[in-house]
Amino acid sequence: MGMSFDKALGIHPEALKLRAERTRILASNLANENTPGYQARDMDFAASLQLAADGGHEAGEMMEASVQYRVPNHASQDGNTVELGVEQAEFAQNSSDFQTSLTFLNMKFRGLAKAISGQ
Repeated sequence: MGMSFDKALGIHPEALKLRAERTRILASNLANENTPGYQARDMDFAASLQLAADGGHEAGEMMEASVQYRVPNHASQDGNTVELGVEQAEFAQNSSDFQTSLTFLNMKFRGLAKAISGQ
């Protein structure tokens, strides 16, 4: 009887990929805080994860479909839409969520290892 790692691990590997991509996007926003005309972006994580759960979509396809420009709370004169406080908060929350997904995945691996070893 075979075992499917995809079924055993659930959505967590895809969630980690999406969280890593969101980290890249948010880091890019932070790096371009002082770039005139830079438009801050973010991804709709829930929509991307739903596409991953539905299956049949490549990781790049899911991310491209859900990346959107962020609407600033306060407009700047140089056209830059990055708001440092907002980006830092989103980055911190995403890091925490990444760690949570990683913990769930780690627990799944430990459970599989115990099952394989017969414990």
